[in-house]
Amino acid sequence: MRPNGPAIRAIRRAQKMSLRTLQQKTGLNRGYLSRMERALIRESADEPVQAVASALDVTPDAITHEEKP
Repeated sequence: MRPNGPAIRAIRRAQKMSLRTLQQKTGLNRGYLSRMERALIRESADEPVQAVASALDVTPDAITHEEKP
């Protein structure tokens, strides 16, 4: 999956959630999440993206660049 970092950051900030809280909710490394938000991770396994989407209570489509068939 191709995470949309700016969308992840915007949703997280709109929910007034810190990166540390997102880390706690997902179990992912905070550095990894930060790189994801800064669009330094161009491709990611499905699991981390699913974890972030679940923690933010959005669909994976809301935080990825995936094209719909």
